[in-house]
Amino acid sequence: MSGTTPPPGTGPGEDDNPYAQSGQGRPPEQPWASTPPPSGPPAWSGPVDGGASAWGDPTPPSEPPQTLRRAAVLMYVGAGLSVLGVLLTFLARDAIRDAIADSDSGLSADDVDAAANLTVGVGVVVGLLGAALWLWMAYANKAGKSWARVVATVLGGLNILFTLFSLSGGGGLNLIINVLTIALAGYILYLLYRPESSAYYAAVSGKRR
Repeated sequence: MSGTTPPPGTGPGEDDNPYAQSGQGRPPEQPWASTPPPSGPPAWSGPVDGGASAWGDPTPPSEPPQTLRRAAVLMYVGAGLSVLGVLLTFLARDAIRDAIADSDSGLSADDVDAAANLTVGVGVVVGLLGAALWLWMAYANKAGKSWARVVATVLGGLNILFTLFSLSGGGGLNLIINVLTIALAGYILYLLYRPESSAYYAAVSGKRR
């Protein structure tokens, strides 16, 4: 024996000494080793206050489906038919004048002319307004506006109804245009409510079905 006393905690059995000072007999702990590193990127919490759509949410397609593109083209055709009706109204002025004169023989020539001009003017305004509505509905429905489909449904139903009443009012080219208008409006409404069209309207307006 050299007479040197070993420091506390280095002798045999000192590790199990309950009275040993804290930290003696074990390696120092690393404060940064207690927290494991993250295993992946933080989860996306979604948009805030109406921001961009969260991951996985459906986004509207860049192009409308074939059904809506076809409906828009047919609406352009409807606008063309309205313009054609305006031209026919101009060409039918003399026939309109004769019909007014025959219906009331007590009218003077000036009164007949005034009534004919008024009838032609109303026909022109209605035809141009109809063409503008056709073009407006073509643009709005092709863009996937849900309200445009509702408006097109109302206008299409009224168009079919009024055209049916006017079928007995004339023949020839006017009758052909009226029949084409009814068929056109009915087929367009069918295309607007196809499943592909409904899905596009819902995607554009942000609805989930």
